[in-house]
Amino acid sequence: MENNINPEIGLTQAQVDERLTAGMVNIQPKTKTKTISRIIRDNTLTLFNLLNVVLALMIIFVGSFQNLLFINIVIINTIIGIVQEIRAKRTIDKLSIISQPHVIVIRDGNHQEIVFESIVLDDVLVLKAGKQIPSDSRVIDGALEVNESLLTGESESVIKHPGDELLSGSFVVSGEATVQVKRTGLDNYATKLVEAVKVTKKPNSEIMKALGFIMKAVGILIVPLGLLLLYVQIIGREMTIEAGVVATVAALIGMIPEGLVLLTSVALAAGVVRLGHYKTLVQELYCIETLARVDMLCLDKTGTITEGNMEVLSLETIDNVKNPVQALRALVANLKDDNTTNKALCESFKGEAPKWKCEKTIPFSSERKWSGAYFSDEGSFVIGAPEFVLGSRYSEIQDKVEGYASEGSRVLILAYAAEPFGEDGSLPNNIMTLALIPMGDKIRHDAKKTLEFFRNQGVTIKVISGDNPLTVSQVARRAGLWDADNYIDVSKLKTDEAVKAAALSYSVFGRVTPKQKQLLIQALKQADHTVAMTGDGVNDVLALREADCSIAMAEGSDAVRQVSQLVLLDSNFASFTRVLMEGRRVINNITRAASLFLVKTMFSLMLAIIVIIANGAYPFAPIQLTLISALTIGVPSVFLALEPNKNRVTGKFLDTVFKKSLPGALTVVFNVVMIMIIGSHISLNYEEISTLAVIATGMIGFVILFRVCQPMDNKRWGLFFSMVIAFVACVLFLGNFFFLLPIHGFTLSMLIILGSAILDIYPLIKFFSWGVVKIEDGIDRWENSKKMTKPTALEK
Repeated sequence: MENNINPEIGLTQAQVDERLTAGMVNIQPKTKTKTISRIIRDNTLTLFNLLNVVLALMIIFVGSFQNLLFINIVIINTIIGIVQEIRAKRTIDKLSIISQPHVIVIRDGNHQEIVFESIVLDDVLVLKAGKQIPSDSRVIDGALEVNESLLTGESESVIKHPGDELLSGSFVVSGEATVQVKRTGLDNYATKLVEAVKVTKKPNSEIMKALGFIMKAVGILIVPLGLLLLYVQIIGREMTIEAGVVATVAALIGMIPEGLVLLTSVALAAGVVRLGHYKTLVQELYCIETLARVDMLCLDKTGTITEGNMEVLSLETIDNVKNPVQALRALVANLKDDNTTNKALCESFKGEAPKWKCEKTIPFSSERKWSGAYFSDEGSFVIGAPEFVLGSRYSEIQDKVEGYASEGSRVLILAYAAEPFGEDGSLPNNIMTLALIPMGDKIRHDAKKTLEFFRNQGVTIKVISGDNPLTVSQVARRAGLWDADNYIDVSKLKTDEAVKAAALSYSVFGRVTPKQKQLLIQALKQADHTVAMTGDGVNDVLALREADCSIAMAEGSDAVRQVSQLVLLDSNFASFTRVLMEGRRVINNITRAASLFLVKTMFSLMLAIIVIIANGAYPFAPIQLTLISALTIGVPSVFLALEPNKNRVTGKFLDTVFKKSLPGALTVVFNVVMIMIIGSHISLNYEEISTLAVIATGMIGFVILFRVCQPMDNKRWGLFFSMVIAFVACVLFLGNFFFLLPIHGFTLSMLIILGSAILDIYPLIKFFSWGVVKIEDGIDRWENSKKMTKPTALEK
């Protein structure tokens, strides 16, 4: 780094170009979305698509082109998946191009405004109050009051003088200084901290695990079952090769829940797009599910519950020799201090100022800790830290000040003297206290409502901060946290075990180091909680990486945005509720639709095994299963997956889906096997048995759809009846296309069998549902008895 650069001239353009060529630029690592080619590849080259293509080639080989309709559904599903994911990608890319903050740089002696990522090594920057420090720098001239809470968690500002180091991610509270950039890009302190934890993190997604299990199970079973079934159809049943291949393909197509994988991707991608409209950037698809399951929410104080600014909490008059409100209005009208304290006073005392003639103002400085103004006809008014204003007389109000401080408030004094300030700007003599002004962090206006919402939803709130535990407790109480008084000073805990033990016992944690934040999250996860963590500073990075779901505020550090799964672009705490509701909508609807898909997978699998054992003919053709699955599963699932759904997510995904699917699948198997047995006994031919099986299975599918659609509303009634009408129309008018006998060709015995099969649907589903519940209860009792009889470590 060059130290001989003239701060009044800065770098020349040639020096800037030289550094740009050398890569000494403040480029930040970004989260990148998939390329369009990668999206197309990922949606096309899937296991399920490969299996369907193989089955389609088998159908083409035997020339039964009418049964190729299923491959059209696969192609349409794949196109929908690609289009929806590209749409989600474009939403993310647009949202990721957030307006970059700007900074003033001196180059060739001129002041220029550039974005953070255009800064190069050795650049000379001009920093003022309210600006974020864009890169690690050194103060050359001037002084700054800097808030390093994003790095340390401490809300107290520190003073930086010439020669002092500034770390990127900090904010300038007050003052103005010229600084020189020491490090850029990946060399910055904050970026190094992020890169240290920026490893691939496997999403904590039940749906992802469940789909992986289903895909693996089907992939393992489908080959041996397919070969056995083909052997039985051609050799055992002596079918033609064409008929044997068609029957085998039908069974295998039924086992492949290709629509379920697609539906999950589409529903999650639609959730990404929908959240984008609410200024929420989703950087990891499956985190929507994780947040919907969260039962423990850990909040950072600064920037999450609070706005990062101060506010006046009250005004206690000590002496009414002068009207304190009028005095404060006069002060804020004449003082031009640009710091958070003065902004809070301006906000609280912004009424019409008195027409006093101001002779002299004393601006705030970090050394004197006060500011003031002298009015020719009124006297001197001072506002600042009580101990600095009163000096040796501080004991007069010490008890009151410490009383407010014990509640976590910062206290200012409003003081008065008839005499003017000294020539050197010193305080006048005989100064007296007019009022005390307790101040605190400004609570976000929607924080109380949001905390109440989560409490009502059964989500436990923990507030974790590097700040004073008293201050954090007071902020939490004002924000509406009902057990805010249950706080602890974590700095007094000396071991990792003590920190973890405190995680479940307290609600508010103060003086927490970044490593201790991570330990608290670990402890909550080890207690079987699904944990979400919010943060805005580099000190939160370790905890955010540890949490099941990490949420960043856009106003915070770039480092935090890089490692978080969700970014609230408007830094609006109330957005949490929308994100949670969107997560619930997606997950509940996927769970509901998944039960429809797995009914087909399960009954196809069970029927294939029964046919193999019984040396029977598989009763469905591929085109018949396409008809059933399209109208009872495919189209309805798309509508159901995009509906509003605010119900709380409960239970394990795979368990829930299997419990909902099994009764329907068993009902299909029972009825189809019954039709096959009775049909063979009364000498029905294959086409007659197949027709009865298709109609009965379709009716079962609609009963299952009706149950899944509960509670019914106008849209769901419309969806249900339109699917039923479409199915009936296909049976009546497109029978030849779907290999079905015309209704007028039904014999009396066929009508009796079909009527029996339709009438027993609801009782069978109820019976099998009752059986599943009983089996589940039995398993639970057995597991509980095992836990009770298992000896404890002490007993051993």
